[in-house]
Amino acid sequence: MSRREGSLEDPQADSSISPLPHLEAKIRQTHSLARLLTKYAEQLLQEYVQHQGDPFGLPGFSPPRLPVAGLSAPAPGHAGLPAPERLRLDAAALSALPPLLDVVRRHQAELNPRAPRLLRRLEDAARQARALGAAVEAVLAALGAETRGPPVEPAAAAAAAAAAATDAGVFPAKVLGLRVCGLYREWVSRTEGDLGQLVPGGPA
Repeated sequence: MSRREGSLEDPQADSSISPLPHLEAKIRQTHSLARLLTKYAEQLLQEYVQHQGDPFGLPGFSPPRLPVAGLSAPAPGHAGLPAPERLRLDAAALSALPPLLDVVRRHQAELNPRAPRLLRRLEDAARQARALGAAVEAVLAALGAETRGPPVEPAAAAAAAAAAATDAGVFPAKVLGLRVCGLYREWVSRTEGDLGQLVPGGPA
């Protein structure tokens, strides 16, 4: 039992009253949520591309990777970090995504008012990112780890910067939306992978 607790990096592994069953259940539940949202994130990205017109979706089209205020892709060394640190980064990214997704949804409501499924997916994605971020923070708390992640740009400032980018023109706004949807997929998938390593019997 203590070896399994150690694999979860539980700083309270030597406690006389083991929190392991509760911790395992919380990890499994959050991992299942992340796995489901990974599928939804892929569907969102595909739906987004379908509604942007040419050159989006054309073979060989490589849009510029616009920077997104307050959010970047998982770093190359992410997988090598300790589990609590990875989860803190996941939670921080997930907390930054909802206002950015809201900006994309508002812009798409103007460009594609007859695409209710896309608009609904964007709205759902913002809500789901909040839910998954809160669940990851709950896992961190159950692990006894500090839940506060690295400093990030305030959500309001990030959303304002994204909104300003959409004002630069239709094409840059579409590219920004594509980037935000892509980052949503990357971070949800990364969160699924990080949690999967903590699931008993999962990959080491």
